[in-house]
Amino acid sequence: MTFIRVGAIEPRKYQQDIARSVLEKGSSLVVLPTGLGKTILALLVIDEVLAKGRKILFLSPTKPLAEQHARKMRESLQMPAENIVLLTGETAAGKRGEEWKKAIIIVATPQTVENDLKKGTGSLEGYGLCIFDEAHRTVGKYAYTFVAEECKKHGVKALGLTASPGADKKKIEEIMATLEIENVEMRNEADEDVAPYVKQLDARWIEVELPKAYKDLLVPLEALIEKRMKTMRKLGYLFPNAKRVGKGVLMQVQGRILREKDSWRKFRALSLHATLMNLLHAHELLETQGISTFREFFKRMEGRREKSKAVQGILEDESIQEMLAKGAGVNEEHPKLNLLRGLVAEKGKTYIVFVQYRDQVKKIVEVLKGAGVNARLFLGKKEGITQKSQQQTIEAFRKGEFNVLVASSIGEEGLDIPTVDCVIFYEPVASEIRSIQRRGRAGRAKAGEVVFLITKGTKDEVAYWIAKKKEKRMRKIVAGWNEKAKIKAVDEDRAGKIEGAVKRAVKTKGQSKITDF
Repeated sequence: MTFIRVGAIEPRKYQQDIARSVLEKGSSLVVLPTGLGKTILALLVIDEVLAKGRKILFLSPTKPLAEQHARKMRESLQMPAENIVLLTGETAAGKRGEEWKKAIIIVATPQTVENDLKKGTGSLEGYGLCIFDEAHRTVGKYAYTFVAEECKKHGVKALGLTASPGADKKKIEEIMATLEIENVEMRNEADEDVAPYVKQLDARWIEVELPKAYKDLLVPLEALIEKRMKTMRKLGYLFPNAKRVGKGVLMQVQGRILREKDSWRKFRALSLHATLMNLLHAHELLETQGISTFREFFKRMEGRREKSKAVQGILEDESIQEMLAKGAGVNEEHPKLNLLRGLVAEKGKTYIVFVQYRDQVKKIVEVLKGAGVNARLFLGKKEGITQKSQQQTIEAFRKGEFNVLVASSIGEEGLDIPTVDCVIFYEPVASEIRSIQRRGRAGRAKAGEVVFLITKGTKDEVAYWIAKKKEKRMRKIVAGWNEKAKIKAVDEDRAGKIEGAVKRAVKTKGQSKITDF
């Protein structure tokens, strides 16, 4: 018996193998790069669970993702559409109880399910499987964690899907523990069973030199940063020999400051911390983005109605005032912009340009349009863009109404963005999860290209190599965990055989030999 419509999917061998492993070994984490069909293997598992008379809960972190999965379920499965229920924050609270009762498959955002389970509107009775899409989010206080705990109580197996669980060993262990993972299936593009289905993806990086005018502006900024760092070292929050300290290290330092019992030291250190975070951010914008975004940052700072002591101190600093006055006369844009114009000039190709900061997204679209390039921006709700508008932009991109999508991080995770000819990192990101997700937008249905734009001697280079190192570490950690799980399973199987043989030997009063293990 199968619930999958004939011709709805064409499962590949590795998807079938992974699905079989999940069904045989229990709660599983599947690590598979974007574009290699996590949803199809999920359907194969769903089909078997449905055949056993059990219900399915499919969780996705955002409403557009949940809608996308619900649509795929209805297209692929032979069952009344009303039995495949979509639950999001927009579903009326009074209606959700009835939806839970009639559902065989619920596709939902985790916050919605958490609320319903707490209120008693929904129940996990009769459910056999819960799928956690983008399972790397199953940490801390995120709603996935609550739902996972409820699944354990009701004996509901978990299937976690992700392109990368991260490179932090503790985080991976937390995901494993929360979902009670018994089995890990990991594949990448180079694996023997996956390689035949992967199109060629060429990756290259292009270096640019920071203009002299930019370097001159950085001199007073770096002097001020070093002065503040020296004070932070004296307060004991940084190692004396710490050279270049980034925002990541400072975020860790913040936790130590907040635990400080001396209120005077605490207040002084927090103000100093805020100053350094702002100065380092300004430094990064000038190095990796450009003078326009750099100036916009200070303009926004000046425009705040209520300015903190840290912000006030920055704006009143003479060296900062001199730097901004000098910067007002700099009209040279970052060399990445000129480079980008040339990279996206071919009208017969499609491109996604990933950009870290929204001001730069807007600037890039403005510059590209001015050069005759058919480009549109793609921003998130934080930038005031509604989900409806996002979906309209994606649909227009799919139809070929424009060929260059300039996106913030909203374009990285899960959304049904069509495959493109080329993905461009306007700046590398230090996160291996985000790097894998971005790369996965190219090279699916056809050969593709990934290009990294890197400003020599800046954070760009550091971020590129950090992501590479983290990705390698992630694969090593997950592979190591899986080997331990396999050894444990073999040991448990052997122990079970020994126990059985001993019992048989006792039952036959010692006449049988223990040789069948």
